[in-house]
Amino acid sequence: MKLGSLKEGGRDGTLIVVSRDLTRAVRAAGIAATLQQALEDWSNLAPRLNALSERLNAGTVEGEFAVDMQALAAPLPRAYEFVDGSAYLPHVARVRKARGAEVPESFYTDPLMYQATSAGFYGPRDAVKVISEDYGIDLEAEIVVITDDVPMAVTPEQAAGHIQLVGLVNDVSLRNLIPGELAKGFGFLQSKPRSALSPVFVTPDELGAAWQDSKVHLPLVTHINGKWFGAPEAGVDMQFNFAQLVAHAAKTRPLSAGAIVGSGTIANEDTALGASCFAEQRTVETLRDGKPSTSFMSFGDVVHIEMLDRDGVSIFGAIEQRIEQASRP
Repeated sequence: MKLGSLKEGGRDGTLIVVSRDLTRAVRAAGIAATLQQALEDWSNLAPRLNALSERLNAGTVEGEFAVDMQALAAPLPRAYEFVDGSAYLPHVARVRKARGAEVPESFYTDPLMYQATSAGFYGPRDAVKVISEDYGIDLEAEIVVITDDVPMAVTPEQAAGHIQLVGLVNDVSLRNLIPGELAKGFGFLQSKPRSALSPVFVTPDELGAAWQDSKVHLPLVTHINGKWFGAPEAGVDMQFNFAQLVAHAAKTRPLSAGAIVGSGTIANEDTALGASCFAEQRTVETLRDGKPSTSFMSFGDVVHIEMLDRDGVSIFGAIEQRIEQASRP
C-alpha cells in the first residue's frame, strides 16, 4: 500500500491511503488519524489500512478524492527520529580523495551515520527556504526506510522485520557551512536544515522484485531545472543495506515507531550514471579537471527527484521543489 498525509488536522497532518497510480486517495478515518499513530500500532492497524488500500485500488471505496500534490504534507510531517547514513562508499571515497584523504578501513565495516533534523519536513512540493546562496545550497537524493518500534541491540536480521515503509528524501545540505562545523568535532547542525520527503511512503511489497536484501534495486533519477542530473542505481555499491543501518542506529538505544533511517547520497563507481548531489558532481570535476566547474544551487532553481519502476511508472511520486530565499524574522 501507499500512504501519505494531507496538510490538514494539525502538525502531524491527516493520514490518507493513496492509489497505486498516485491519482486517487481516501482518508484513513476510523483507522488512524496520522501516520505516526498508525506506526505506533502497526501490527494491528496495517491490515486494516491494507484492506482500505485494496478497496481504493478496486474502485469500491466511498469518500475517495483526486490527489493534489500541492495539498500533500510530508507523509511524516515530523518524526521522533531521523538518522542518516552514508552507505554509498564511492561518494565517500571521491569526496575524501579530492581533499587528499584516504577512506579508513573502519568505513567498510562500521556505517557512517548522524542525527538529522526531524522536527519538521518539507512536503513534496514545498519550496526549500534558505537565507543566503552563500551557504552553498545542495540537494542529496536518497532513499529512506521507516520503522515500527525497534528494540535496542537488534541484529540486522531482526532489524529487517522492523522496516515497514520505504520512501525518498531530499536531504538539503548547506555545503559552505559544513567544513567549519565538522572542524569543531561535534557534527552537523546549521549545515543540515529541514529536508523534504516524497509524496508517499510505500510498503516494501509495493516494490516487488526491486526490494531485495533490504535494498532498493532501481535508479533514483534527479533533474535540475528540467535537465538530467543523475540516475545512479540504488542497489549497486551500497556497502550497508537498510537492515544493517537500522541495526547500527539501534545498537545502544531502541528506535521509536516512525523512526526514519536514510541511505545517504546514492552514488556509483560508474560516474556516467551522474550524481545525486552537487558536492558529488563538483568532486568528479575536481578529480578530472583540477577544479569544480558546477556551482551550487541558486534561488529559483528547481529540483526534481523521482524513482520509476521497470515499467516507467512513478513509485513514490516526485519531490519537486523550488529554491527560495527565506525572509529574516
